[in-house]
Order: sequence, then C-alpha cells, then structure tokens
Amino acid sequence: MILGLDALVLVALALCLLGVVGSLLPLVPGAAFSVAGVLLYWWHTGYADPGPFVLALLLGLALLALVLDWFGGAVSASAGGASTRTTLAAAVVALPLTLVAGPVGLLLGVAGTVFALTYHENGDAEESARIAAYATVGMLASAVAQAFLTGLVLLGIVLVVFY
Repeated sequence: MILGLDALVLVALALCLLGVVGSLLPLVPGAAFSVAGVLLYWWHTGYADPGPFVLALLLGLALLALVLDWFGGAVSASAGGASTRTTLAAAVVALPLTLVAGPVGLLLGVAGTVFALTYHENGDAEESARIAAYATVGMLASAVAQAFLTGLVLLGIVLVVFY
C-alpha cells in the first residue's frame, strides 16, 4: 500500500497518467490507457465508484481523445485541401519515419508527403505548402487536444480516488 491505496488503484492511476504522456507520443495509444485506467478502477470498486454520470463523463472524454488520435490528422489534412489519396499516403510514409526519427519523423513525413503529392497534383508550390502546413498544424493541435482531454480524465480519476 502506498498513500493508503492498494496496488490496483495505483495501477489505474498509473494507466491514466500514462494516458496523458502517451497522448503526446506518436504510436502510443494514450487515450486507450486512460480508458483502461478508468475501467480498472471502476471494476476494482465493484462497479460502484465512480458513479454513472462521472463514469460516462470520464469515458466520454477519453473516447473523444481516442477519436482525435485516430482521425485528427486526416481531418485536418482534408480540411486543408489534401486529397484522400494524399492523406492516406502521408499516413503510410509517416509510420516508418516515426519509428526511425520519432515525432520529428512523423511531422516531416506528413508535411513532406502532403507537400510532394499535392505539388505533383496541382503544380502550385505555395498552395501545396499551405495544405502541408494545415496537415502538420492539425496533427499538432490534435496532440494538444488529446493531452488536454486525457489530463482531464486523470484529474477526474484522482478526484474520485481521493475525495
């Protein structure tokens, strides 16, 4: 026992903390860790704590972060004017670059691929750069939103555990 908390409660809190950290790292399903932490704590209390409203709120925030994780970059690229083919290609190129160069590889992979393919389609460097910037800024904004949402989940579960 640490701070009067048993091991499963500590694991649930650690999962929620990992959710926040993971939301800022590529290829780490941060929001999924938050969902797991909330559900573990709920199960551990015999489905009694948190109550239904707080449980729905915490899971809703975590699931929204998960949706942002999966679709935030693609939506921002499409909103900026990238084609579906370009968006998919950027995702395929960014994955191995992320494994090699981490977050920088992810950003460069998306920006470079969107720029190159859009330029190939329209021949306009300025327009291609604008669309690539939309995709890149959208990915960054998505990560910030995920961190905020998973941070709220962490705060919520901490309040539930200690109050």
